[in-house]
Amino acid sequence: MTNKENICFGIAQLNYHVGAIEANTAKIIEALDLHKTQGADIVIFSELAICGYSPQDLLYRKDFHEKIASAIKLIQLKTKELNIVAILGVPIRDANKSRSTQSGEFVLYNSLLVIENGIIKHTYHKRSLPNYGVFDEKRYFSPGTDNGIYEFKGIKLGLLICEDIWDKATIKQTAEAGAQILISIHGSPYYLNKQNVRYDLVENIIKQFNIPLIYVNQVGGQDELIFDGHSFALTSNAYLLHSLPAFEVNHCQVKSIDLFSKILSSQLPLASPSPEADKLLRGLTHTELESLYQALSLATKDYVTKNGFDGIVLGLSGGIDSALTLAIAVNALGAEACRAVMMPFRYTSEISIIDAKEEADNLGVQFDIVPIEPMFESFIGPLKSLFSSNEKDTTEENLQARCRGVILMALSNKERKLVLTTSNKSEVAVGYSTLYGDMAGGFNVLKDLPKTWVYALSEYLNLKKEIIPNRVITRPPSAELAPDQTDQDNLPPYEVLDPLLKAYVEDDAGVEDLITLGFSLSDIKRVLRLVNLNEYKRAQSPIGPKLTKRSFAKERRYPITNGFNPVNK
Repeated sequence: MTNKENICFGIAQLNYHVGAIEANTAKIIEALDLHKTQGADIVIFSELAICGYSPQDLLYRKDFHEKIASAIKLIQLKTKELNIVAILGVPIRDANKSRSTQSGEFVLYNSLLVIENGIIKHTYHKRSLPNYGVFDEKRYFSPGTDNGIYEFKGIKLGLLICEDIWDKATIKQTAEAGAQILISIHGSPYYLNKQNVRYDLVENIIKQFNIPLIYVNQVGGQDELIFDGHSFALTSNAYLLHSLPAFEVNHCQVKSIDLFSKILSSQLPLASPSPEADKLLRGLTHTELESLYQALSLATKDYVTKNGFDGIVLGLSGGIDSALTLAIAVNALGAEACRAVMMPFRYTSEISIIDAKEEADNLGVQFDIVPIEPMFESFIGPLKSLFSSNEKDTTEENLQARCRGVILMALSNKERKLVLTTSNKSEVAVGYSTLYGDMAGGFNVLKDLPKTWVYALSEYLNLKKEIIPNRVITRPPSAELAPDQTDQDNLPPYEVLDPLLKAYVEDDAGVEDLITLGFSLSDIKRVLRLVNLNEYKRAQSPIGPKLTKRSFAKERRYPITNGFNPVNK
């Protein structure tokens, strides 16, 4: 028998770039070097580490898989040089098996390789393929059938890939095959409190099968998805042995003697919130707000930098949404990479200009004031004869927003800076934004952040130091496109609107359900009409990071041309 304490596992929690196979491989090789110097026998990487999660239709390309094959050879050479084992996720294209795809006959697997001393000793194909929410794996992959048992130094490792651990039958098969340690690699995206969901799941598994677990996730922003890391190791008693920080690249070492040990007094149960974490701000704890802030900052940084922009530019209106977006951008990219532009019109209050400048000064960003009155008049002049038989309405209001969009996009072109749009989830839901106006841009940081959360997060950021002028938080929100205009002229209070939207959009509540929850029929009719009417706008809106259980994107796919009316029976 082998002393179990002689096995040392390295956890590599890395930030991958989808499609950048050479760069990802370099990170993997660098991590192998690092963990070897620290005495690791096995280094564990996350799901599809070699190409990033998820490569989507890149998986259909033969040249994509050729690059992956070359990268695997480099990793093989490195493991031989270091006499070390690498466990990592890769996609595998098998042309010897037949499945019709849009680019030919072949089978794809979401796989895990065990590479030991230069040799691929074991290949495991993911058995449970998720096909819900943001996941679309059955479009690409075929399920594996073999259990993932790999023996190393007399210890049977039970190999799993992400969704496998959510499937009771898969876990049972792995346990019955003799697994002594579960190794589970993940591309598990974030939403608020997702880690608690993971902990609840794995705690039940550990208690049922009494098997220790190493859980490895990645970090980074990938389009709408945020990967929060939070890799961890549990003893066979379901106690937390190691936990890597969220939202950052990190590494740790796990000795198997610890995994098999009894509970030590220094070990903690999975959930141990501090008193500070329990403090509430508009219904969210400080820990939850810090998590949202880190998630949004990481998503913004990675979207801007991985797509090759030199920074960001946004319209700073003096309102809370643009103020919070700028604060997040500065935290993500630094003040030198951010530019804010105030674009006042005749309806813009002096207070808004003052507050916008104060926030820009607080954050140290370049701030410009560009009045849009001349541009607006140059547009409206040729339109007067076309509008001669029509009264003024929202057309003129939308034209203001479109003037601002033109200015921001021009700066984006000139300076290679991405335009950040600033609509929150509540506004996106009801269409409270202007196509080709304030919706013109490349990334909407707040797209999945309800307005009530916008207030809570802004207040939280100001606890340590006032970044956003307090008046921006306390005065009634307004688009300032018409005299004395406020958001609540056309919408229920956000304290009513946000719970109603959550129930309808995220929980699929019907009219009777909403009435039972206490919403008035008049609010239900008004809000549901706006949500359904504005599907076409959302289809053309910039992407934004996922923060809730259901965001407006891959998770909610409604037809634009849609005759279903949930209000009429």
